[in-house]
Amino acid sequence: MTKITEQPSKYRHLEKMTIQEITSYINKEDKKVALAVQKALPQLNDLITAIVTRLKAGGRLFYLGAGSGGRLSVLDSIELPTTYGIPKGMVNVILAGGVDHLIEALEEKEDDINEGWQRLQQEAISNKDIVIGISASGTTPFVLESLKKCRQSNIATGCIVSNPDSPIASQADYPVEVITGPEFVSGSTRMKCGTAQKMIFDIISTTAMIQLGRIEDNRMVNVKLINDKIIDRGVRILMDKTEVKDYNDAKSLLLKHGSVKNALDVLSLKAS
Repeated sequence: MTKITEQPSKYRHLEKMTIQEITSYINKEDKKVALAVQKALPQLNDLITAIVTRLKAGGRLFYLGAGSGGRLSVLDSIELPTTYGIPKGMVNVILAGGVDHLIEALEEKEDDINEGWQRLQQEAISNKDIVIGISASGTTPFVLESLKKCRQSNIATGCIVSNPDSPIASQADYPVEVITGPEFVSGSTRMKCGTAQKMIFDIISTTAMIQLGRIEDNRMVNVKLINDKIIDRGVRILMDKTEVKDYNDAKSLLLKHGSVKNALDVLSLKAS
């Protein structure tokens, strides 16, 4: 395979550039990311279809990664229970070195070929679930060996990689190859590769949650009421979607039933 992610930057002598030149060139490279994701949409659609099918059937999604990609998947997963009101444990992350060490760059853990599968077993992984490996290079041993074990155990696998024809993609039932090209700083895959990964996590989680019925129209009707800002948002959604136009009445109704969705269902039953 060709490791495009390790190819030299197109830009030379970065230390001699002005601030204006550096930011302009980084922005120029970043513009390529969305186009790379667009090219990967057919693969991404297949992966999301597999995820939704399993989540609807009571299965779970596991992201499996190390380094920047793994840490970005943690950031996405921890927001979902609040934003969409899903139960904890529906979307999970197996991070090399452990999520407890998220703020530490335990890059040496990328080479551990046993930890990933061991921790998946601790989570009672089964063929109802799906595991997505994250690796810009497509070669990370932590991810590769874990996906091999998953396939041997008839567990569905996907991946998000940034090199074509990688070993990890060969172990994925649903590979997503988003080829963003050489980085501005050679080999620094936290840049364009990381941006692509963040975009893909957003697409996966948002699309899956919509497909699971966690959104109505374009509103977060299942959002957890954890602070004043979200309560205010919920009140305004309720006022917009119902005949309740008094703010305090809508707020009382929302807090009584615990979510916009519950309040809407109660009002709908009363109206029928």
